[in-house]
Amino acid sequence: MKLALQEANRAVEKEEVPVGAVVVCGDRVVGRGHNRREELQSPTAHAEMLALQEAASSLRSWRLQDCTLYVTLEPCVMCVGAILQARIARLVFGCLDPKGGAAESLYRLCEDPRLNHNVVVTSGVLGSECARILSEFFVGLRAKDNDNKVARTNSLLSPHGS
Repeated sequence: MKLALQEANRAVEKEEVPVGAVVVCGDRVVGRGHNRREELQSPTAHAEMLALQEAASSLRSWRLQDCTLYVTLEPCVMCVGAILQARIARLVFGCLDPKGGAAESLYRLCEDPRLNHNVVVTSGVLGSECARILSEFFVGLRAKDNDNKVARTNSLLSPHGS
């Protein structure tokens, strides 16, 4: 999970939502990713999706049945879908996502008996650290947004703004 947190920090450096993911097979990291939606202007450029793609490329197989995915935030419906399609054996995540989580919070897709594959889920690993990086990011984003609003208002009120 510490490697996933390192990936989340890479996202912060790019002003992306700080989510990081790492795929491990045996004792080897085979895929890494961090959110890159803004950078790539892609709705699918989530940390998990990028880590799964790199792992599949590294292993030359879309079947990742002997792998574990570590991710800092509970995956969304799209990412859990990809996790299931990749046949990931185990999902380990840091903090819950009450607005979009599909492993525990809103849905429990990893254990749905109607699906042809189930994933063992472990949650809360380094949860406070994972939650902290997200919280600090959004506090900073709101502060930056407020600064921009104040600057725009001041320019409108300034006699030189017209």
